Amino acid sequence: MRSLRRTLLLALLAAVASVTGVAAAATYRMARREMDTVLDYQLRQIALSLRDRAARGLATSGDDEGGFESVIQIWDADGSRLYLSRPGSELPDLAQLGFATIHTSAGDWRVFSAAVGRQVIQVAQPASVRERLAFAAASRTLAPLLVLLPILAFAVWRIVGRGLEPLDRLASAAAARTPAALEPLPEAGAPLEVLPLVRALNELLARLGAALSAQRAFVADAAHELRTPLASLRLQVQLAQDAADDGARAEALSALALSAERATHLVEQLLTLAREDPGATAARRAETVRLSDLVAQAVADHALLADTKGVDLGAAECAEGASVRGDPDALRTLLANAVDNAVRYTPRGGQVDVSAGVAPSGRAFLEVRDSGPGIPPSERERVFDRFYRRGGGGEPGTGLGLSIVRAIAARHRARVTLGDAPGGGLVVRVDFDEPPSSAGAPGP
Repeated sequence: MRSLRRTLLLALLAAVASVTGVAAAATYRMARREMDTVLDYQLRQIALSLRDRAARGLATSGDDEGGFESVIQIWDADGSRLYLSRPGSELPDLAQLGFATIHTSAGDWRVFSAAVGRQVIQVAQPASVRERLAFAAASRTLAPLLVLLPILAFAVWRIVGRGLEPLDRLASAAAARTPAALEPLPEAGAPLEVLPLVRALNELLARLGAALSAQRAFVADAAHELRTPLASLRLQVQLAQDAADDGARAEALSALALSAERATHLVEQLLTLAREDPGATAARRAETVRLSDLVAQAVADHALLADTKGVDLGAAECAEGASVRGDPDALRTLLANAVDNAVRYTPRGGQVDVSAGVAPSGRAFLEVRDSGPGIPPSERERVFDRFYRRGGGGEPGTGLGLSIVRAIAARHRARVTLGDAPGGGLVVRVDFDEPPSSAGAPGP
């Protein structure tokens, strides 16, 4: 795992070391230039100090003039060497007047030659002397900085540690949050660079809190709704056990079967709604779904229920070009719940029409139209709430049908609207946002 603290420390120390190296190189070059200037001047002064003695024909004494390890040569007019302070030095017999740098097998030499009458005086100095003196001068300049480097490294370590303390506090505050305590992280005192992270975490905590609240409400509502059918099942079992004759037992068993069917339907609805909740839906492969096929299957699946209730169920309009990209099972469940609601709440002798088509905008749609009592506009938003059932209908149900329709529609980026049918009743319409030719995969 990569450590931000270690990365910052290594990067800053590497930067300090690089700057120190560049400063050392620059200091050495500057010291060398200064040393060249001073020593060139010294060579010239040595040569000029020897001018009078050379003019009188006097030989200079001493091997090291001024302590600069210099070598002195004197020639006469015909090129004969009159004097060499260090025999065996690899210097040329003649040199150009003025300053020059001479390359020999023993190393480079810096020389200064001056003509005095009929003689030439040459003073030479090894380049290694200049390098040694320049290095010594640079070292004396950089020595305090090298001594301070450990102190600077410690200061960098402390500064990085102090700079990362807000992240440590943020991590501790986030670790202290529990499903029962999801209060926002404090923004006061947070650095500007950390503030976007704090706000993003607070938004996440808010969404998580809302999701947990919805989950708790769902579980509580589900437990409440399951209590009634389970109690009914228990009562019917007792009645069947206590039946005095076969007729009473058969009647109790019939009621037991009906109660079991209602409980099974409720459980199936709960499972469907749980699967379609945001964040609970696993990634599914999107397919091209022909809406006319969904309409045909929904009508066929609910034909027996419609006949039992005396409702005329049929397909009104099925455009062949109406298709979307999505999860076919989920879309089948969406339409099935809309049709089931319409058939159950339409009175005997009524009519339910199911259609699929393409709107003028190019968007596909599904529509279920019934001739039932309809839903007043003031209640149309509430009927999408889980377990909400309108009073006075007399029809048993789970109150989850339209909730499932909206959840599946939202996952497919579709809108569910409720309207009034022309002859009375309710119209449930699902409009898909994307055109049939370019509809994308369902969202999470």
